[in-house]
Amino acid sequence: MKRMLKNWLAAGAMALGFPLLAAGPSGFTVEVLVDGVPRPEYAAGGKVYVEALRGREYALRLTNPLGRRVAVALSVDGLNTVNAQRTDPARATKWVLDPYETVVISGWQVSGGEARRFFFTGEKRSYGAWLGQTENLGTIEAVFFAEKVRCPTEVEARGGVLGGESSADEGPARRERPSAQAPAPSSRNQESKSLEKGSDLSDDYAATGIGRRMRHSVNRVSLDLEETPSASVRLRYEFRPQLVALGVLPPPPPKVRPLDRRERATGFEGAWCPDPSAGR
Repeated sequence: MKRMLKNWLAAGAMALGFPLLAAGPSGFTVEVLVDGVPRPEYAAGGKVYVEALRGREYALRLTNPLGRRVAVALSVDGLNTVNAQRTDPARATKWVLDPYETVVISGWQVSGGEARRFFFTGEKRSYGAWLGQTENLGTIEAVFFAEKVRCPTEVEARGGVLGGESSADEGPARRERPSAQAPAPSSRNQESKSLEKGSDLSDDYAATGIGRRMRHSVNRVSLDLEETPSASVRLRYEFRPQLVALGVLPPPPPKVRPLDRRERATGFEGAWCPDPSAGR
């Protein structure tokens, strides 16, 4: 399915406010899917956490609850999922959702027709480490901007629908590929150099890698967006040991050492010796 992209410049300042829960009452949602199943979310300390599963691919499901289109600035590890750039949400290239639409974004958009899958990995093997952008590992954020409401006469004066997904008979201009494309690792030497720069990174902590290739075609549309975002949804993800260390998840029950078990042993219990053959 083709998804739409928009590069939009804000005309004024933004007021994001406190980020909503990933499944908050506003209806704007961001869900982390593994094998199509949403990962459980844990609220703690004013944040929402998701447990990362090392080595597993994941996708992000976005929901638009409005009866008009919205454009979503979506970042993973602080990097735009369309072009891997780091900007403020208003200037970011965005995904466009139709009214009441839910879409699934499964990877980094590396060209107009191809993406590479998200997967959970350690910091050293992350896409951010390869790019030398490691300040925001472990974060997922989506900022939703609603399309401005236009009266019918104004829309007609502008020449009809403001953008939209192109059909087979539309001209090349309506099927323009995004000008900014996310870079992707091209050689082991490049990857090694980036890891040297991030020598303080640790694979004990979760980040997102750039995985296998997949077909994912996009086209550019034009939208006139509200200057103030409708919602901001932010998630933090970590491996289970770090979620326990943060107090988000309870620690596992303590393991009983064999020596502890033996120290609790006693000499006598019961009146008679049980007969193994008595129940046969």
